Parts: sequence; structure tokens; C-alpha cells
Amino acid sequence: MKISDLLLTGIATSLLSVNMSGQERPNVLFIAVDDLNDYVNCMKGALRAHTPNIDKLAKQGTLFTNAHCQAPISGPSRACIMTGMYPSTTGNYLQVNDVNIKKSNEKVGKAIFMADFFEGYGYKTMAVGKIFHNGDGAESFDEYGGRFDWFGPKPAERINYDPAVRPGKSGSTQTDWGAYPEHDSLMTDFKVADWAVNKLGEDFDKPFFLAVGFLRPHVPWYVPQKWYDMFPKEKIKMPPYLPDDFNDIPDFAKIVAEAPMMPSTEELIKSNEWKDVVQAYLACVAFVDEQIGKVLNALDNSKYASNTIVVLWADHGYHLGEKNRFAKQALWERDTRTVLIFRQRNDKGGKECNAPVQLVDIYPTLVELCSLPPYEQADGHSLADLLKNPGKKWDHPALSFYGVGNVVVRDERYRLTRYEDGSMELYDMVIDPNEWKNLAYDPREKTRIENMAKHIPYRWAPLSRYSNYDFNEYFKAKSEESRKGL
Repeated sequence: MKISDLLLTGIATSLLSVNMSGQERPNVLFIAVDDLNDYVNCMKGALRAHTPNIDKLAKQGTLFTNAHCQAPISGPSRACIMTGMYPSTTGNYLQVNDVNIKKSNEKVGKAIFMADFFEGYGYKTMAVGKIFHNGDGAESFDEYGGRFDWFGPKPAERINYDPAVRPGKSGSTQTDWGAYPEHDSLMTDFKVADWAVNKLGEDFDKPFFLAVGFLRPHVPWYVPQKWYDMFPKEKIKMPPYLPDDFNDIPDFAKIVAEAPMMPSTEELIKSNEWKDVVQAYLACVAFVDEQIGKVLNALDNSKYASNTIVVLWADHGYHLGEKNRFAKQALWERDTRTVLIFRQRNDKGGKECNAPVQLVDIYPTLVELCSLPPYEQADGHSLADLLKNPGKKWDHPALSFYGVGNVVVRDERYRLTRYEDGSMELYDMVIDPNEWKNLAYDPREKTRIENMAKHIPYRWAPLSRYSNYDFNEYFKAKSEESRKGL
């Protein structure tokens, strides 16, 4: 986007209002990871993955231990991050292609993609890998490094899982696992990291915004054998699982979370494959952590080391057997809790913040940290004060959406979910981190629920006709209604 375009939107007044030039302004290294849940070692989740590079970054900066996505699926989550807007504002509640993000309604039509905003204030913007859902299908960055072999490489035939041949399964998914290919150098994320490393060795005459998007641990869970060897199956701890977990949740919650193409925990226990899947996921996490380390090391050994802000985020969480599912696409903690780390210039690091923050907060935070004029369309809040003082009082809960009328309000301790039909779930995440005891219908919690519900948006944008998800019958019907204009 050109400066003249920014001026026309009324967002900016003049480049001259930013009293900085060239490398006096901080650069931004913006690292995205797909389907990475809170098994990252420093997040202290139910399982601890081998993530020395992410852990090191967390120790150098601020780790947000209670960060949440705004939608538990890639397209709308990334659209929120890159526009700075909630799904309830944009109508992008479900999967959406990059080129259609701004087509939903007038409000999102006025959005400025994050890269365009920074470009408008003199930044060179570059990206590689998966940043938006389609990489950079929005053509927002000055330079895009390409998709390579998007989710590959893949073997000629699936190795372990195909819903087409599994009893009771329907729909399609990339889900599969196994040791493939033979060498790291064949992996897309290896090539993404190399592209970013090369960029960090170049000379720039103005500040840069470099976005690096990694695909693993998104399915298929394919990585070379050496990564599997790091996690002998006899030593793997299994995720928490309660067979009658769904006895006290609303029927509507089950409908919203249905993912008929994915395996269930019950099925994989019977087939003795559950531990294989956990092993595969941990192997993929370890692999991508090494690629992240390559990029961070390249930055730290470059001339930009002392003048670059680093933010690392994952687009949403992922179940690995908890709640009888292997999927995202739901509104429980494992789906929405994500990894968010900021490392600022000259920061002593070693800070953790338990305030309920959101991925939609990244946009206004980076704008403030880079001393740019505010982005007026932002629904999120700058985290700059929390970066200075992680214990500062924070009055904003984290909101997560999955379809019109389905929303989570997450504060520092409690988690309230309200569904379209009015049914609810409430969990005390300190006493019950696995969400096994639904408190929503305990009369002693009535006041708490009323207070938390005040944060639920009063007005909701209708589902965009460009936003859909056809693998779930409930959302398929909603998508068809939207496309017909009902």
C-alpha cells in the first residue's frame, strides 16, 4: 500500500510525523508457527516438547503464558492478526482465503493489513512461508519468498491414516504420520528458514519487517526419522484424557466441535496408535524448533541484532487426545491457548505474564513499539505496558470465536464459553486445567458468569459469504445460508 493510500484512509497524517529514519527505527522479525499447542516446554503444558530455541527466546524476552487466538482455525485466526480485528467485526469466523478477507463488510473493507501499514511508514516488508492462510495470497508484502512445497514433501501414498478407509470417517484431511522424507533439507520449513537466514545477511537502507511462517507441526506429521528417534515411545507421557469428559457439557458444544474426518482418542486407543501420533507431533515440534533457532541465530549474528523486535506466535492450539479428539476447531483451552513471545531491543528478558492476552493484540503492540501512529481500526490492545511490567493490572479478557454466537471469555483464572443456543461451559483453570468439571450451572457461579458475559460483543457481524467450513455439518449449513444471503 502506498503512502497516498494511507492518507486517503485517514489513518496517517504524514510520514514526517514519525521522527525517525533508516535503521534508527526498529526492525521486526515476525515468526509464525502453525498448529503449535502449549506443549512447548516453557509453556508448562501437559506434555513438554523439546524446544530449546523457543525456550531460549522466552528467557530473552516476555512469555505470555495465557495468550489466546481469536479463532481456532488458521484462516480466520490469521485474518484477525493481520487486520487487527475480531471475527465479530469482520464476519470472518470460519475458513477464509486471503483475497477475500476484506470483502465481508464495510468495516473490514477499511482494514489495513499489518505489512501494508508498516510499508506505509517506510518499512521494507518481506515474507516467506505461511503468514496469511494462503501464505501471502493478499499480496500484502513487498517481497514474498514463495510457498515451496506447501505441506510437503509427501510420499506417493499415505503412511498411516486416511479417513476414506477408516470406518465412520467422512471428509478430507491432511492428517497422517510417519518418518518421511529422508533428509531435513527436503522439508519446506528447512527452505523457509534458509530463505529468512539469507535475508538477514543482506543490507537494507531502511527498517524491515520480515515475516517467517513455519508449517510444522501442522499435519501431515512427516519429518525425517531422526526426529522420531528423539522420542522413544516407551518414554512418552500421554496427554490427560477422561473417557466420560463430555457427560456435563452441552449438546451444542459437541455439535460445534465435531470434526468427522479426524480420529478420536477412543479409536486410536483401540488401534494402539495414540502414542504413535503423540510421538509424531513431538517430532514435528522438535524439527520446527530447530528451524526457528536457525533464524534467531542468524539475527543474533547479524548487524541487526541490537535493533530488531522479535515476536513469535502460533495461530491456535491443538488437541492430541484430550477431550477424545485430535483437532483444533473447537473452543476449549487446548484449542485457543497459544504461544506468544516478544523480545524487545535491549530487554533483559526473563519475564512471564499471566494476563489474558490475544493474538489480535500483536498488531497494536508492534505499532506502538515501533513508534508509529496508532492503527485506529484495531480491536485489540497494545501489550507495551505489560512488556514493561508483566504484573500490571489488565482489564481486558481474551475473546475467542468459532462461528456466530459461539464465544469464549478467558480471564486470568476462569474460562466461560457461551454457545449460539445460550448453553454454557465454565471452568476454573487453576483447579481444573483439563476442563473436566463444568461449573456453568452451579448457582454459586451466577454472578461470575454475569460479569464475564458483559465482555461478549453486543453486536456480531453476520458470517461472511466468503467464510466457510464444510467439514462440519453445523458450519456447512451456516455457510450455505450465508452464501445464499439468508
